[in-house]
Amino acid sequence: MEPVKVGICGLGTVGSGSFNILRKNAEEITRRVGRSIVIEQVGARRDNDACDTTGIKVTRDIFDVANNPDIDIVLELIGGTSVAKELVLTAIENGKHVVTANKALIAEHGNELFARAREKGVMIAFEAAVAGGIPIIKSLREGLSANRIEWLAGIINGTGNFILSEMSEKGRDFDDVLAEAQALGYAEADPTFDIEGIDAAHKLTILASIAFGIPLQFEKTYTEGISRITAEDVAFADDLGYAVKHLGMARRSKTGIELRVHPTLISHKHLLANVNGVMNAVMVKGDAVGPTLTYGAGAGGLPTGSSVVADVIDVARTLTADPHNRVPHLAFQADALSDTNVLSIEEIECGFFLNMTIKDRAGVLATITQILSSNEISIESIIQREREGSELVPLVIMTHDVKERNMNAAIASIEALPDVAGTVQRIRVENLA
Repeated sequence: MEPVKVGICGLGTVGSGSFNILRKNAEEITRRVGRSIVIEQVGARRDNDACDTTGIKVTRDIFDVANNPDIDIVLELIGGTSVAKELVLTAIENGKHVVTANKALIAEHGNELFARAREKGVMIAFEAAVAGGIPIIKSLREGLSANRIEWLAGIINGTGNFILSEMSEKGRDFDDVLAEAQALGYAEADPTFDIEGIDAAHKLTILASIAFGIPLQFEKTYTEGISRITAEDVAFADDLGYAVKHLGMARRSKTGIELRVHPTLISHKHLLANVNGVMNAVMVKGDAVGPTLTYGAGAGGLPTGSSVVADVIDVARTLTADPHNRVPHLAFQADALSDTNVLSIEEIECGFFLNMTIKDRAGVLATITQILSSNEISIESIIQREREGSELVPLVIMTHDVKERNMNAAIASIEALPDVAGTVQRIRVENLA
């Protein structure tokens, strides 16, 4: 059979990883597909010494790849959303299948791109867009397709997980660990996407759409970062038997779908609490199978390239298949996607960890507990410690599950008290049951 011809756009970390896997494992890939997969052309602004492109067409214009009539599959590995979107649409218009690792592109423009791909009878594969080398897309879309998914929770940003792990294990401050993460290459010079949860929100948007059969709705995903987490927060949480993790959470409830990314307290006994460093993990609860966990490297050239090449293999296997018999992009048939309501964060119900600084005076604690009670908030535990030589002391309160709306009202009242210094730190608590 004729070989499947691939064009790679971008020779950065993921592009070079994908290039080298395709070359190194060519024989194994041919055995799996039943025909060879060859790199026909590479589009990159600059050469990469890690990739031997001898005998391969190389262009500085990535659109040459999308317009090359000999290419069957275009790999979009340039990142960003503007040029990448134009590139993908060009490839689709030319009847080419697309493989991408671009979570922002899929989360923000996937609905439009998938619709156009269906019209042209081509596929867009995006396993590498979420959790690097972990095959979570395939697991949700195919392996768990017999289940009604109840919830999923994931540590899906390695940078944030590295920072919180170091703060927990070594008692370090956030800014100190962030600087090390940047020096190690885990965080960009501008780390906003990672530490403020935007990267994780892109990924959660994609996972939730596949899990629940809803359109991609990035703009409705509640997003909160970890930059306000202190070493004191982490230490108090540890004393209470919890780890602080930057969690992506999606849950089906009676009133709608929860979509949220934020710092979260998880019991030390839970598997996700023990995912440390730059590793990623996603737990999915299906009604038939129960909870499942996938774990592995969430970034890096070879791990992410592994997912890219796996998508190339999947596409190559189904090149001649009837488009109507292929696995749908978002797991459910396009005309069967649900318009289920996505809940606002104020409607979410969970436990809370509250950390505040108060004046060490009689009656202050009683006033605070009365405010919580008047907002229908039940207290689970309280920690109050003295600070030698200071009238200000830390107060930590753990609550039972309560609606966020009630907690917002209580915090506003507490912060208005003259005996409370500064703001109240709030971290949500999940038991993942």
